[in-house]
Amino acid sequence: MRKISHEFRDPIHTFIHAYDEERAVIDSVPVQRLRHIHQLAMTFLVYPGATHRRFEHSLGVMDLAGRVYDIVTHPDNLHPGVRDLFPELRDDSVRLYWRRVVRMAALCHDIGHLPFSHAAERELLPEGWSHERMTVELILSPQMKGLFENMTPPLKAVDVAKIAVGKECMPDESFSDLEAVLSEIIVGEAFGVDRMDYLLRDSLHTGVAYGRFDHSRLIDTLRVLPPPASATGQGSTEPHLGVEEGGLRSAEALLLARYFMYSQVYFHPVRRAYDIHLKDFILDWLSERKFPTAVDEFLKTTDSQIIAALWEAANDRHANGYDSARRIAKRDHFKVLWERNPEDLKVNPEAGELILRAAQDKFGYDAVRRDAYAPKTPLIDFPVLQRDGRIASAQELSEVIAKVPTAAFDYVFIDGRLLTAAKDWLEKNRSDILGKTGQGDDDEERRTTGRTTDAAPSDEE
Repeated sequence: MRKISHEFRDPIHTFIHAYDEERAVIDSVPVQRLRHIHQLAMTFLVYPGATHRRFEHSLGVMDLAGRVYDIVTHPDNLHPGVRDLFPELRDDSVRLYWRRVVRMAALCHDIGHLPFSHAAERELLPEGWSHERMTVELILSPQMKGLFENMTPPLKAVDVAKIAVGKECMPDESFSDLEAVLSEIIVGEAFGVDRMDYLLRDSLHTGVAYGRFDHSRLIDTLRVLPPPASATGQGSTEPHLGVEEGGLRSAEALLLARYFMYSQVYFHPVRRAYDIHLKDFILDWLSERKFPTAVDEFLKTTDSQIIAALWEAANDRHANGYDSARRIAKRDHFKVLWERNPEDLKVNPEAGELILRAAQDKFGYDAVRRDAYAPKTPLIDFPVLQRDGRIASAQELSEVIAKVPTAAFDYVFIDGRLLTAAKDWLEKNRSDILGKTGQGDDDEERRTTGRTTDAAPSDEE
């Protein structure tokens, strides 16, 4: 007798349950491919336990998304200020429909990832493409569309795609207030369950305790809330995911966990150096220097084939990408010559770029690389429902949230054989180098390939 419900054991959530129709989506090629995509690229070369894959992360995100949906759409939890915005939630059949959409969107939110996830995505996809766009293409493909339409109730693939990637990644689609909030459950900057799961999961597998926080308490206190009075005065009227005041400490812990995981794991200099070598190898290995975007061809690309090619190239001096493959296989990664330093930045905000250019002039372009990231979004804020019924900004209520630092890094790497000489040279010439201003007339290739700015998670990781 066929099972209606299926269970997956999970080290974070203990058991993850899926209905029979959802299991069909889990068993599809786009989702099963995620078993062969590392969650943290080659971070396992630094943290040996970090060999987990996008597949189990996606199951975890699906589980959390369903839990958050049940909490925030429960009639007893709908704030009076937003209840009239979502009249469809009064209909149980509509609530069931969107619950299925949210769970399937969460399950499929990562299916467009390249091999090794975020490593050099910008350089390895054609212009105008991203893993979010690839995710949409796969969700709307005939194979996935058919699976969604066969569910009860039938799901619209476009609804799944919209909730999976959010309105910033589908600017040509109109989003209702409900759809905007539901996509926030998955990809939201503050409380997206994608981030919740990867922090908990990456923390476990790397053996780094910083990513842990009380996610159960946080989820129980999440609410859809109107903006605080300070925001409505600035013209903001859209509801967003917020938290009851009793969950504010859990929210603080989430944001601190995010900061510590970025600074200790995702931005670890050795991990970043291996990302550079991996990107260089893949560029040399790919015949067109770009991954395919045709659905059938894209689904054939996994970490497994790249690892096999890398090991083969590492033992063949005449193979494309030999040097990069050798550095990964033999652990001969580039070393840090310079890293982001407040004193240097006071002298010249372009310190990293200037040191990169000077070092390349001195030691050769191929021997020096730069990897840098600065956050693109402002400080995180969200509405908080206070015990007296008023709604305030988290930034106003919490000194912790107002002062959580933003993780950033800037590294200049150099071939390890040159490190000692390069450090002596930099120490003697630092003042002269940082005294230079402007970008000069160097060629475009040097501007774009001498620097990698693909930081980790969206979504970073």
